[in-house]
Amino acid sequence: MKLINRTLRSALFAVILLLGGCSVNYSFTGTNINYELVQSFSVDNFFNDSGGGPANMEQLFTESLKDYYQRNTQLELVRSNGDLQFSGAIKRYALTPQAVVSSGNPNLPDRAGQMRLTISVEVEYINLSNEEENLKQNFSFFQDYDPRTTTLLDVESQLVEEIFRNIIQDIFTATVANW
Repeated sequence: MKLINRTLRSALFAVILLLGGCSVNYSFTGTNINYELVQSFSVDNFFNDSGGGPANMEQLFTESLKDYYQRNTQLELVRSNGDLQFSGAIKRYALTPQAVVSSGNPNLPDRAGQMRLTISVEVEYINLSNEEENLKQNFSFFQDYDPRTTTLLDVESQLVEEIFRNIIQDIFTATVANW
């Protein structure tokens, strides 16, 4: 019995040592960042090259991206030259009709029953510890709203925040989650 207990304790100790010695840290957020090689990240101010959107859209995106990485990694945010570097621009802000509704009157034009707000962001990602992971990619997402019951001004900030949330999750997955 003593031999079995001693063997179990030795095996458990060996497993703890093996797991503690792993250099890649996995987390509940799905990252596989090697924190021995990567300790910091930097985010340049994103620019709005789309010609549309709210006046503070680029600032909202930049700050949301920083916040997301701070909440979901152990990386330190630095002003510039981080081990992971993000830069880019909002390239598209577009409203398009999705469903046409008949006015019911042949003298009046049909109108949109659904409108779609689409935002695309071009991101350049540089990983100084592993250049094979560098990428330059467009990320895009959309949200629909009903113009018959609300105006864009009423829902724009909510739609933009939701679209950015989805785009940032996609960026996170493409850069540090390696799915």
